[in-house]
Amino acid sequence: MIVYGIKSCDTVKKSTEWLKGHNLQFEFHDYKSKGISEEKLREWTSQVSWEVLVNKKGTTWKKLDESVKSNIIDEASAVELMKDHTSLIKRPVIEDNGRVLAVGFNEKEYAAKLT
Repeated sequence: MIVYGIKSCDTVKKSTEWLKGHNLQFEFHDYKSKGISEEKLREWTSQVSWEVLVNKKGTTWKKLDESVKSNIIDEASAVELMKDHTSLIKRPVIEDNGRVLAVGFNEKEYAAKLT
């Protein structure tokens, strides 16, 4: 299992603590330091809507120019923006063998899908 996120993110910290508390093994991929490929983003958007992956509630989105925001109209434009601004990706994204298991942190969802 791979947990994608940003090390300093509180939601990622909650998620990884939950996983550790349930003795689940995972590898952590910090896309702030390691980046994220366009190919990986396209894999995710083929499984989960780009609207779910783009975090419009975060400060990174809020700081974007309105002209940039208004150009995010489809998967291609969203992938390009997420590739350039990894902080826009809702986190964490948890995958196993290339399959997205969860986006964000939700204990009930984790209990149902990860244990």
